[in-house]
Amino acid sequence: MGLLERFEDSLDRLVNGAFARAFKAEVQPVEIAAALQREMDDRAAVIDRERTVIPNVFFIELSEHDFNRLAPFQTALRAELAGLIRDYGAQQRYTILGTIDVSFGEDEELDTGIFRVRSEARAEISSQGNESKADDAVRGQPRLVVGDVAYPLVRGITRLGRGTDADIRIVDPGASRNHCEIVIGTPVLLRDTGSTNGTFVDGKRITEITIDDGTEILIGSTTLVFRNS
Repeated sequence: MGLLERFEDSLDRLVNGAFARAFKAEVQPVEIAAALQREMDDRAAVIDRERTVIPNVFFIELSEHDFNRLAPFQTALRAELAGLIRDYGAQQRYTILGTIDVSFGEDEELDTGIFRVRSEARAEISSQGNESKADDAVRGQPRLVVGDVAYPLVRGITRLGRGTDADIRIVDPGASRNHCEIVIGTPVLLRDTGSTNGTFVDGKRITEITIDDGTEILIGSTTLVFRNS
């Protein structure tokens, strides 16, 4: 029996068949599970010979109708989906940097039966002198650090912004939907992509600039630190 079949059977046992009745014509939980597997494969990034990093934070956007029908089952569904992600990651020998988190949201623009998956690779890093596995996993990997959270830069071009299609979502009213991007290369470049309020480095608004380890980037009121060591 495959992971998706085990997932469906497990949910059915938890809610005594309620899923089969509640979701007969709407979004099926197994469809969400399959979409999460595709998202993991699509976003898998080879870091080195031993590590292929996948996202660990997943946000599922549903229509108002599907969101309301899912609401009574969210606790069970989030736990089962997190287990599926963990098992699939282990099966594919993927590296998961931090705690797996699955959440649901409502998008009024989506029609019934349509959903969207967003994901991020996000590692919780500890304070100096108290290193964790997450610290080891991101060490040496280009990343953006916001407080105690590190976002590994695993793509050639990483897009930042408030929009749902951003690689790293900046939840800040001062951020544009497509705000800026980081281009990994020699050197590493930070490029504003026509944001309304601007991207700032050392207090100066930039269009394109080279960034190094320790460079602080200001988007709205959010400070991100670029790390490369």
